Amino acid sequence: MSAQAIQPYTLLDDEDCEQRILAARETLGESLVILGHHYQRDEVFRHADFTGDSLKLSRQAASSKAQYIVFCGVHFMAEVADILSRPDQIAILPDVSAGCSMADMADLSRVEQAWQELSSVLDADETITPVTYINSAANLKAFCGAHGGIVCTSTNAPHVLDWCFQQREKVLFFPDQHLGRNTAFTMGIPLEDMVVWDFDQPMGGLSVTQIKAAKMILWKGFCSVHQMFKAEQIDQFKAKFPETRVIAHPESAFEVCQKSDYVGSTEYIIQTIANAEAGTRWLVATELNLVNRLHEQFKHEGKNVHFMSPDVCMCSTMFRIDPQHLAWVLENLVDGHVVNQIRVPEQVANQARTALARMLDVSP
Repeated sequence: MSAQAIQPYTLLDDEDCEQRILAARETLGESLVILGHHYQRDEVFRHADFTGDSLKLSRQAASSKAQYIVFCGVHFMAEVADILSRPDQIAILPDVSAGCSMADMADLSRVEQAWQELSSVLDADETITPVTYINSAANLKAFCGAHGGIVCTSTNAPHVLDWCFQQREKVLFFPDQHLGRNTAFTMGIPLEDMVVWDFDQPMGGLSVTQIKAAKMILWKGFCSVHQMFKAEQIDQFKAKFPETRVIAHPESAFEVCQKSDYVGSTEYIIQTIANAEAGTRWLVATELNLVNRLHEQFKHEGKNVHFMSPDVCMCSTMFRIDPQHLAWVLENLVDGHVVNQIRVPEQVANQARTALARMLDVSP
């Protein structure tokens, strides 16, 4: 019997999907683990066995008894789950069109071209450590593994950069320029020692002098969600509520992070607000679904959690994971069919594991 097609599921309402998801989960039992990234919509997030950021989720899935890992996130997250999982586990992404616009800004061909161009100015393999944010494709993690480089998360980026500068004098950081800039600046690296590599320009739009002088070469990439936040939004909000505490994800612009009282990963944002005293007011620069969830979670404590941007700002690709796609993949598993498996080629996975292992070794 062939696998069920997705089309009939698109006609189901969320309530029907809810019941079918619950029934399929009951049937699959411990053979299934569902991972829910913090940015997921609530209709999907509620079904997750584990919730959190991508690396944490992948490691939890790998240590579970499950054969099937259904990752409610985006493509690079399911790749990490496949890379870190046991050979008997299968990683599945409910909708393979759920990508990441920031990750797409740094593809392997562009990075390899940049490496060649940098090598025409200096010995890249001797002077530059490539660092890729975990929000990137598996083949970029493999590139870093092959070139003495490493992966980072928004939590461990300072420790990773410390390690990098112990290896070589310069860092090529991709795909998110803001995480690289914000992290390096907090470590005491001045802005004038950082340059932006424009992948649409020959030699990144930089002169030989600029390349030789730079400590941080930042890829011209960004998160479409976090670029919506502006420093003036903080000023306008605090003019009305001067007691507000501002907290931002380091994917936000430099000016936003400089005006924030706290800067850190998604997990850091959650824990900081959770541990705050009752009656505090928070302006948060990160994805809308998470901020709304924090608002509901802590309002009974008298905490006021506000979204920084006046515009709706959710991760549109993450939003593609809906109850209909989740029901579809689960009922196919019940019928013995695997749909939307994410499989990283073994050579790529091995080199990516090298870069990930370096990261885990240097992280506290």
